[in-house]
Amino acid sequence: METITYKRCTIKLVQDEDPESPREWNNVGEILYTSSRYNLGDRRTTSEEIREITQRKDVVYLPVYAYIHSGIALRTGPFGCPWDSGQCGIIWCTKEKAVKEWGKKRFTKAVRKKAEQCLEGEIKTLDSYFRGDIVGFIAENPDGEEIDSCWGFYPDDSRGYSKRWEYPIEEAKASIDHWREKRTKELREERRITRSKREQHMALA
Repeated sequence: METITYKRCTIKLVQDEDPESPREWNNVGEILYTSSRYNLGDRRTTSEEIREITQRKDVVYLPVYAYIHSGIALRTGPFGCPWDSGQCGIIWCTKEKAVKEWGKKRFTKAVRKKAEQCLEGEIKTLDSYFRGDIVGFIAENPDGEEIDSCWGFYPDDSRGYSKRWEYPIEEAKASIDHWREKRTKELREERRITRSKREQHMALA
């Protein structure tokens, strides 16, 4: 996907072809969907159950829309294409759970906002998973030998980075810096040992 040179080393950004599903993580929301052909979330259910949940006073929820055409895309707002898209379900959590996550004792407007932002973020992450929009990095030394690698980086706007894959690139650079520091110490030790052996040899001569 992208190759970057850093301090004479190389960083390769590569698509992660076998990522873990983000729905295996510790999520706040539950994604309910009605499709019988596609797995679009956590649990397949009926339109009736979804309607019952959205009418409850003790929940926070957002609608979930799917666009299915040579792949799957998800978001919490409608897509422009009326033919291959539509609402497929909801993502929801109880107000009690939201208070435990972001509040103190009461369900406030601020707690609702944080809950909705979290639920929307979970849909964005699952959308990236469906699209295959996940990367890993491989860091190589100047000789082309692998220093380090790491996988499973999702696009993440919450970190405040200006570039799309700035976070994994920073992680790769940190790995290179660590390798260079370690290698510098090793070379210094090798030179010290060589110098010590030379001095011993000269003393015996």
